[in-house]
Amino acid sequence: MSRVCELSGKGPMTGNNVSHANNKTRRRFLPNLNEVTLISDTLGRSFSLRVSAAALRTVDHRGGLDAFLAKAKDADLSAKALKIKKEIAKASVAA
Repeated sequence: MSRVCELSGKGPMTGNNVSHANNKTRRRFLPNLNEVTLISDTLGRSFSLRVSAAALRTVDHRGGLDAFLAKAKDADLSAKALKIKKEIAKASVAA
């Protein structure tokens, strides 16, 4: 399982540990990922996604999963999230 957010595409970054003596060793900064269940209002279903804490706050700010996916870029989304986005778009056109 890769350490990448399914909604924002946020992944690991690299940098240095710097000691008091200014020695530098490489390290990784991992995103704060959580396994969450988000509910789509349009589809009336819930989806289990691996999402970063920052993306989860953005989902709440935008008013839910449907609104977040409507604004999200396709390049940032995982295959699973992209499939959900297309289902929501199809259901909202039909309704």
